[in-house]
Amino acid sequence: MCIRHVSYREAVAPEARPACSVDAPQGGHRTIMRSNLMATEGRETAGLIGSDKVEGTYVYDAHGQHIGSIGRVMIDKRSGQVAYAVLSFGGFLGIGSNYYPIPWASLTYDTSLGGYRTTLTEQQLKGAPKYTGSNWDWDDRARGRKVYDYYGATWREY
Repeated sequence: MCIRHVSYREAVAPEARPACSVDAPQGGHRTIMRSNLMATEGRETAGLIGSDKVEGTYVYDAHGQHIGSIGRVMIDKRSGQVAYAVLSFGGFLGIGSNYYPIPWASLTYDTSLGGYRTTLTEQQLKGAPKYTGSNWDWDDRARGRKVYDYYGATWREY
């Protein structure tokens, strides 16, 4: 079983486990073991998750196929609401990846996948507003509105 789908109890008392049932691209599952399991578990409850644990979480399409991962979340400082999830998509081993800000509301956490599910298609993402490196102007509200308009989401001023 991959580390991404191992429970705390299994990580503390490892025993023979079946292989992970989630299809992922070769090398796609996380295989990094965190050094402090108690701290890792403290960053997640039934309804809350730490932002550092969201970053790197896989995103799956409506059919359960891995399409990317969360590179970061952008949070409105005043309301505390997540404005965007930045989806890392394309590239190889993080090299040449493009980053797609998508409305947070377009993601739903799927416990069976251990990641976020979206109805967005790979084709939609290929034509979506994106950036490479760090060249996105997060203060440009018109650009932010274009992202929401592209996905047909209701604009939230931030």
